[in-house]
Amino acid sequence: MTLIHPVLLCGGSGTRLWPASRQSFPKQFARLMGGESLFQASARRLIGDGFGAPIIVTGDPFRFIVTEQLAQVSLGAAATLIEPAARNTAPAVLAAALWLAERWPDALMIVSPADHVIPDAASFRAAISAARTAAEAGGIISFGIRPDRPETGYGYLELAEDSEAEAQTVQRLERFVEKPDAARAEEMLASGRFMWNAGIFLFQAKTIIAAFGRHAPEMLSNVIEALQKASPDLGFTRLSPMAWSAVESISIDYAIMEKERELQVMPYSGAWSDLGSWQAVWQESGPGENGNVVSTHATAIGCENTLLRSEHEGLELVGIGLSGIVVIATPDAVLVARKGEAQRVGEAVSILKAKGLRQATSFARDHRPWGWFESLALGSRFQVKSIVVKPGAALSLQSHLHRSEHWIVVEGTARVTIGEAVQLISENQSVYIPLGEKHRLENPGKQPMVLIEVQTGSYLGEDDIIRYEDIYARGSGG
Repeated sequence: MTLIHPVLLCGGSGTRLWPASRQSFPKQFARLMGGESLFQASARRLIGDGFGAPIIVTGDPFRFIVTEQLAQVSLGAAATLIEPAARNTAPAVLAAALWLAERWPDALMIVSPADHVIPDAASFRAAISAARTAAEAGGIISFGIRPDRPETGYGYLELAEDSEAEAQTVQRLERFVEKPDAARAEEMLASGRFMWNAGIFLFQAKTIIAAFGRHAPEMLSNVIEALQKASPDLGFTRLSPMAWSAVESISIDYAIMEKERELQVMPYSGAWSDLGSWQAVWQESGPGENGNVVSTHATAIGCENTLLRSEHEGLELVGIGLSGIVVIATPDAVLVARKGEAQRVGEAVSILKAKGLRQATSFARDHRPWGWFESLALGSRFQVKSIVVKPGAALSLQSHLHRSEHWIVVEGTARVTIGEAVQLISENQSVYIPLGEKHRLENPGKQPMVLIEVQTGSYLGEDDIIRYEDIYARGSGG
């Protein structure tokens, strides 16, 4: 039996769930709905009999996050394709299809965003199986969600006259419909002939490649070149930056789906959400007593229909007498909004970007392939950081032009290289790295190693790094 290969798209910036989701660590990698990330849940949803290992399409900043999070749920990728720049969904889907078709010409692929919530994984896999025959026959199948409210935040799929929304088999699709206003959404819901567009698709790789040949031949040519000139990098596949720069940024809906004549839809009646706003998080979290959703380290007193969420164990959030309010508290930013206005969070991010504020795009905690660091204090000529290095991991051999550093180990043991000297530094011991000196930090132990770093100098930016050796194949800079 031909395997169905999951293609997970996870290059989005995640601004709609700010401040818990930011450009540096977007929502697909965050644990917003339980103990695993949306990306991990998406990958685990598409495993089992009949499914191959996933193909991941993501951006360079997330390549190690993808690998680490898959490993945490005992999964690995068949391929991880690195986009040199974000170009929306059409080029990403095409790159994955070309990669698959080169190896398995008749390969089936189920394309899915990596940030959706589908609680009943078995039911969704059954819907995919029900659509398999139509895809093997050359069909392009969209997955439509049976709507339960007049939602204005989603695009819709209009069923053909002879199609049935209640069916459990593939149906004919009339057309794609843009996000409606409230009145039109009410009409569409009442008609029973419209479904939400989930942005999930099933087809053979060769089928969608042929569709690009008909409707976007220039893109097909550019993406073929980007893949042919791709370079391997530590198990990843880096698409050619020069060829990719010529690729149009466009969604697969606009590039292909709205131009195809013989489209089909697989109705899905199970629960689904693209988790596109904090109101959606409130709804999918299952509001409890008085309609409240309250996280650990948050307390609601006399509140109703309210979401209170603290994103840090050291930050206690208390809401008193609130109604229909969303409050999201992180160590460096707080969002307070009416639930009905939660779709406007993107506006706030744009304003913060215009102000040049770091909080618009980055967290205080910065993830790296070797672990993470967090800024604890920052002055004009000093910075104090907490640094956590994973077992067996190592920072690059590097130097700085503008700062010196003091390292104090507080948990575990560090192997430190300074110039030609290598030494082990244990808890409560410290070491000094002069400005300009080559140095490296490693964790030789089996537990995370924690140290406090004190930087002093005229410039403290992350781009003041000259790398000489790096097991993660990064260049100079942050």
